[in-house]
Amino acid sequence: MNNPRCHFLILFIQLISIISFYHYVIQIRGEDNNTSAVKVDVGIILDLETDVGKVMHISVLLALEDYHANASRGAIRIVPHIKDSKKDDVEATSAAIYLLKDVQVQAIFGPQMSTQTDFVIDLGNRVKVPIISPATSPLLTVKENPCFIRAALPSSSQTNAIAALVKNFDWREVVVIYEDSPYGSGIVPHLTDALLEISTFVSYRSVISPSANDDQILKELYNLNTKQTRVFVVHLRPYLASRLFLKAKEAGMMSSGYAWIITDVLKSLLDLVDHSVTESSMQGVLGIKPYIPRSNQLNNYTKRWRKRFRQEYPDMDQIELNVFGLWAYDSITSLAEAIDKVGTTAIPKLKKPDTRENLTDLDALGTSEVGSLLIDSMRNTVLKRGLSGDFHIIDGELQPLPYQIVNIIGKGDKNIGFWMKRDGISCKLKMNGKTAAKCNNKQLGAIFWPGESTIVPRGWEMPTSGKKLRVGVPLKGGLEQLIKVERDSKTQAVTATGFCADVFKEVILSLPYALPYEFIPFPIQDPLTLPDYDDLVHKITSQDYDAVVGDVTILASRSEYVDFTLPFIESGISVVVPVRDDERDAWIFLKPLKSELWITTGAFFIFIGFVVWVLEHGVNKEFRGPKRKQVGMIFWFSFSTLVFAHRERVTSNLTRFVLIVWVFVVLVLTSSYTASLTSMLTLQQLQPTITDLNDLIKNGEYVGYQEGSFVKDVFIKHMKFDSSKFRSYITLEDYDDALSRGSKNGGVGAIVDELPYLRLFLNKYCRKYIMVGQTYKAAGFGFAFPKGSPLVPDVSRAVLKVMEGEFMNNIIQKWFGNETDCPQKDETAITSDSLTLDSFKGLFLIAGVSAGSALLLFFLNFLYQNREILATDDSIWQKLTAIVKVFDEEKDGSNSMSEEPFESNGSNAPTLLAASEASPEILPDLPSQSPEIRISDGLGASPAAEGFSTTEPGTPVHETITGTIEER
Repeated sequence: MNNPRCHFLILFIQLISIISFYHYVIQIRGEDNNTSAVKVDVGIILDLETDVGKVMHISVLLALEDYHANASRGAIRIVPHIKDSKKDDVEATSAAIYLLKDVQVQAIFGPQMSTQTDFVIDLGNRVKVPIISPATSPLLTVKENPCFIRAALPSSSQTNAIAALVKNFDWREVVVIYEDSPYGSGIVPHLTDALLEISTFVSYRSVISPSANDDQILKELYNLNTKQTRVFVVHLRPYLASRLFLKAKEAGMMSSGYAWIITDVLKSLLDLVDHSVTESSMQGVLGIKPYIPRSNQLNNYTKRWRKRFRQEYPDMDQIELNVFGLWAYDSITSLAEAIDKVGTTAIPKLKKPDTRENLTDLDALGTSEVGSLLIDSMRNTVLKRGLSGDFHIIDGELQPLPYQIVNIIGKGDKNIGFWMKRDGISCKLKMNGKTAAKCNNKQLGAIFWPGESTIVPRGWEMPTSGKKLRVGVPLKGGLEQLIKVERDSKTQAVTATGFCADVFKEVILSLPYALPYEFIPFPIQDPLTLPDYDDLVHKITSQDYDAVVGDVTILASRSEYVDFTLPFIESGISVVVPVRDDERDAWIFLKPLKSELWITTGAFFIFIGFVVWVLEHGVNKEFRGPKRKQVGMIFWFSFSTLVFAHRERVTSNLTRFVLIVWVFVVLVLTSSYTASLTSMLTLQQLQPTITDLNDLIKNGEYVGYQEGSFVKDVFIKHMKFDSSKFRSYITLEDYDDALSRGSKNGGVGAIVDELPYLRLFLNKYCRKYIMVGQTYKAAGFGFAFPKGSPLVPDVSRAVLKVMEGEFMNNIIQKWFGNETDCPQKDETAITSDSLTLDSFKGLFLIAGVSAGSALLLFFLNFLYQNREILATDDSIWQKLTAIVKVFDEEKDGSNSMSEEPFESNGSNAPTLLAASEASPEILPDLPSQSPEIRISDGLGASPAAEGFSTTEPGTPVHETITGTIEER
């Protein structure tokens, strides 16, 4: 140490440091040789007693150095005037007044505290000087303060990112822990709204005073531990947050099953927290912070900043550059560029302050001549590729950046994902306008939760103490399959069973959190007060109950004062009447076919008979004779096809074609008629005594309904029923007794009720009663909650899960029974089985086209054969008469060929002789042995009577002989 060289070296280093510092001061204050530069005074108000204030202080100095280092900007020199607010609002306001009045600054950067900024903004609005502040409180709005430019993201901008993170893990409740200050309370409304948008609600708000001691913090944590929610969102400053997590560790709340989320300010300033606290008490905590893209520019600047900070504050080597330091640098750079845009001509010369006026005299502040220009420029500015990325201010508000989701592990943190307003949570960030790939909690980076657990906390636990959900249930007799309430005589404990109660219990178990509850009975059939289900639901609005469970129908009138969940069973209103099985309908055989089908079928029978007569009249003697006989033949032949009893032979191929089609149509008609009649005869055994509600009104029947039900009001209001015609009952047995006695004997003619009750009734008395008429839709049964209750969406989702599972089928079968137990179950709905014309239009079309085509071909051929008549010069009437006469004449081929050529009946003998005489050439060279020809004896005997075959009726004898000769 006594070495002269060492002393000289130390002295030389100190001298160099003094010279460098002196040069820096001269450069900053503008006291250099460049006397022609226009000086612009800028105020800097920071809390230099805080770590954040010191970080921003160095960034401001470096930003000005970089600005002045640019030779092209030598015409303007920005002179900073730095004031320390000393953590005091009054001190910050006093500093602002001094800078505005005495120094006459053209802009102010700061203060950093929201409460201090609030006062300074008022001064800026008065003087028209831009106030560029990194205050994050959402209570400070740029819309109401035109001179305010926010140089940091407001704390409200992160709420959607927090909500997305909560939704990603399907947490339904959170607890918000925030500081009792404008900084802390400003985020709460925005966070609550963001969580409500994803159907998550804040179950508790824990407010911690900045001056709270450790015992008070520990007491509050113990209080939180008694509640069921295990997801905590922490919005505190670093110093208070470090104490909170130390005590949370002590209270056992940093173990498995807990989830902690810290906001951006705390995460960004986590370096300010003692590393020992981070390592011991904050492991597994999730945090979000603005994403700052890495760049060479940022890396170089970080090195410069760290070096300068160590020079200014050598005893704070643990402090690192944070996002507030980057925003301060970019803010000063943007301000310098705005001053350059204004130009030197617009910047006023320096004026001496009026020292005669009081320092606090606001009237002496005046108005800045250049401030308005700077405000307009700064409220909409873009700094491309700033240290924090694109520093973009629109309407005085810094535009949101992507948020980075991190997991605190060891001394640092691990990135697990990103959040952007456009894309939501994504695994990778794409900054070039491309949509990032979304990912769920399974695709995010591996997360280590508190307690070194890798299992996602479910977000709730059974609380050690707490208030139970008060659930009102209807207490009534009868219909216990739906809801039955019992009270233990010793313990007075209330239990509820039945379909509705079992569904509710399963739904509660399906919720993603615990929901303790207790049943409270409500008497429905109290003979003194006569309450109903509306009174039960109204107990929610009077805050006697927190929910109502039971066979409560969702009605529009009730939904005006309570909220219902989704229905857990469908419903509707219908009518049940007794079955009439002792009477028969004498005219039921006409019911299988509708009247229009009967008429159409009869018309086609006549039409087909007429067509066959036309085709066979000239060639078939069966269709000849007196007119009365021919008309009878038309009806007889066509209708006999109905039972296939016609014996007349047809000879025309056209007739055969028509009959083939018609017989097929008749076969289909008869088969359908038989099936429909069989069905009706079966259903006739279960015919209801009343088939329509109008019958009830017309016959003056009494109608039964369930005591306390809304059904009576519906029928009176919408269906115009007489209120005196209603009688109330309680049990299924009461229903049976009333229907059995009937209206004339003190009972009722019908029961009107909702489908679940009627289903129970018909399952028990399926052979005696039947459901008739139209079913009037209803919304179904649902659980009722107070208006706006956050439980409704969760319970509704749980209802859907239960209904989609096997549990619902099992519980329905348990309480409503098996639908196949009653043989007539499928026949309880009476409907009309009568067949309509629409079902057979195709068949009739085919039959009509076939018969019409045959008739058309016949007439065309007939007219062609008699074309000589049409070619005469006679009148139309004469031609028509001649045509009709020719049509009525018997044709030569009026008898068909015989099956046996040697036999003929006696009636044809003259025809045979006439033919031989008229045409002797037909019998050339006949042998001496000619065939025997038998002639009828006139008594009706014929070869057929002797057991021999004969010709068919109407077969010409000469054709038979000719055929025989040809065979020889």
